[in-house]
Amino acid sequence: MFYYTTIATLLAVMFYFYTTLQVARARGVYGVKAPATTGHADFERVFRVQANTLEWMPIFLPSLWLFAYYLSDAFAAALGALWIIGRVMYLIGYSQAAAKRGAGFAVQMVAAAGLWGGAVYGVVHRMLGP
Repeated sequence: MFYYTTIATLLAVMFYFYTTLQVARARGVYGVKAPATTGHADFERVFRVQANTLEWMPIFLPSLWLFAYYLSDAFAAALGALWIIGRVMYLIGYSQAAAKRGAGFAVQMVAAAGLWGGAVYGVVHRMLGP
């Protein structure tokens, strides 16, 4: 069973849902009517946090689960938690100013790269045998 990876997945989806709600709230606050995605710089930053999170989830989620399956549930979940922490940092920084998003982006990118690299290693190692 992959209890820890399941928890990391649920937290990642919860974070994404939160960013989606933030976009809906920002539409009202800044008067940006759907389907527009531009119109106020503060809205655009909130929107980009949500969109960028969505853009990274197809890299993050399969890598998380393949890493858990082939290597370690607990270690996958730890890297998953790091990815979420990076996304939160990204949200906080980008909400303040576009120039402040870099640290959070770097943290989540390193976590995703670690998951992907570990998944590749695990698959290849299993294919080639002991």
